Amino acid sequence: MDGSFQIEAARSHYAKSGAADAAFRAEVDDFLDTALTDELRAAGRATTGLKSSPEACAAWRAILLERGWVAPSWPIEHGGAGWSTAQRLYFENASAARDAPILQSSGIRTIGPLIIAEGTQAQKDRYLPPILSGAHEWCQGFSEPQAGSDLSALSLRAERDGDDFILTGSKLWTSFANYATHMFLLARSDPASSAGHGLVFLLVEMDQPGIEVRPIRFIDGACETNEIFFNGVRTPAADRIGDVGDGWKAAKRLMEIARSNNTTTGLLRRAVRAAQQGAAAAGAVDDEMHARLASLVLRLDAFEALEAHVAAGGIAIGPAPATSALKLMATELHQAITEIGLEVAPHTAFAQEKYFATRAATIYSGTSEVHRNIMARAIGCP
Repeated sequence: MDGSFQIEAARSHYAKSGAADAAFRAEVDDFLDTALTDELRAAGRATTGLKSSPEACAAWRAILLERGWVAPSWPIEHGGAGWSTAQRLYFENASAARDAPILQSSGIRTIGPLIIAEGTQAQKDRYLPPILSGAHEWCQGFSEPQAGSDLSALSLRAERDGDDFILTGSKLWTSFANYATHMFLLARSDPASSAGHGLVFLLVEMDQPGIEVRPIRFIDGACETNEIFFNGVRTPAADRIGDVGDGWKAAKRLMEIARSNNTTTGLLRRAVRAAQQGAAAAGAVDDEMHARLASLVLRLDAFEALEAHVAAGGIAIGPAPATSALKLMATELHQAITEIGLEVAPHTAFAQEKYFATRAATIYSGTSEVHRNIMARAIGCP
């Protein structure tokens, strides 16, 4: 094992399974080989967090947008590529094999699909085009100082005043809010309510008066998450998904979408390749390490197979436990991969940053314990 990630291996896997037709694979391969510059590949290789640098993301997004591939799973009528799960997975893996920049857009991956599924026509017309173009960058305003995994304990107030809501309170651990233009959030519209009752799901512009963003510096020095303060922020009541008081329903649908794709197969294959290369560079690929790395690849293939089955409705459990299984498997596997990466290259900045970047993965978007409980209830455990 020389630590390389073979493009032919990825191509062979899909060719044998019939998951993506030869013409599609050839089109993707030719596009990536032509469109990816040395600078874009370097930015992809240097990425340790959830997305590449803003400059690389903007450049790569523009290229994908022109090709019509910036939103692989969106329907064609809304500006997406309209790909099947097999085609999307092939593109993710082929992109990872070539070090393409990572676009982890909350607009493309989470709120866009929710607006397509649950939004009004006016909201689709207003929000979907700038999500695709990158003019709107979205962040998720869910967690609060006293409401993390127990999200229904949130207390951000949304007081109705005519055609508007007035927001007062705060959100915490909000990823990429420091340069987001919009936030989708949950707030309590009924002050007498508790738990998941009396909530509203709102789409909020971040340049409103009264919004303050304070970045939170991680142990690795990055500032991907933030604390947000709302001091009498006025936002239109029409900018909501679903009915007033029924925000919990929209939030659950949103989380099903987010948990199914916040750690992708492409992201995991990049991490495996980095661990393989680190082990090879350190001369640490003995029989034991070879077996450990091979075991991770097998777990990754199993995760990818589960993702394909979930997308096709091929497992007999509901969408919430199914996406919990995906989130649990992906984040714990990502941590296991980066642990090996740090073990074989403990003094390199990349391995250290990659390791630290994955530590929060089993906490955000629901802890591993929460997801195990969701899956346990789905199969009848008390």
